[in-house]
Amino acid sequence: MSNNFSTVERFNVSRETFDKLKIYEDLTKKWNPHINLVSKNTLNSMWNRHILDALQLVDYVDASTNKYSDLGSGGGFPGMVLAIIFSEQSPSTETILVESDKRKAEFLRTVSRELEVEVKVIAERIEEIPDLKANLITARALAPLDRLLSFVYRHLNADGIALLPKGNSYQDEITAAKKNWRFDLEVKPSMTSTDATILKIGALSRV
Repeated sequence: MSNNFSTVERFNVSRETFDKLKIYEDLTKKWNPHINLVSKNTLNSMWNRHILDALQLVDYVDASTNKYSDLGSGGGFPGMVLAIIFSEQSPSTETILVESDKRKAEFLRTVSRELEVEVKVIAERIEEIPDLKANLITARALAPLDRLLSFVYRHLNADGIALLPKGNSYQDEITAAKKNWRFDLEVKPSMTSTDATILKIGALSRV
């Protein structure tokens, strides 16, 4: 998919924000040979595989979201993409990216500075930081759902939601997770891959 303005217009993205997404793409490609932020096999299709894949989560974000955290941010997908969108559409939303790899955390801070998008980057392990009490959490390719929900449960407000992109094994992951967790679930189709889906989870509690 071409990385032109028409691909993001449906998300009410301004030309300025589109330009920031483009700069972010360029920075990722520049740093990737040294840090491995994304699979090198996806660099040529990065706009679709990573940026639009993250951007589609905007459709499921509640307008009242005021504290957002991305767990295991890696190169910043979806966390930095949503931070860029929030900086325009919801500037009062606090964004926290949690990434224990110090080099990747420094990359995220560099993107934040260069794009003038305010984010807090925590370079520590998810299970060792104080509870974030976020009302929106995302995590992409971090862990199987059962384990992932233990991280989400710790850092999500009781009335918050989690948006968790998953691959084609999501049904098996849901079945396994329900042995230990209760939750409201909506399964949303991915606009970038027929093999992917987005799990919207709320009302999370332990069995």
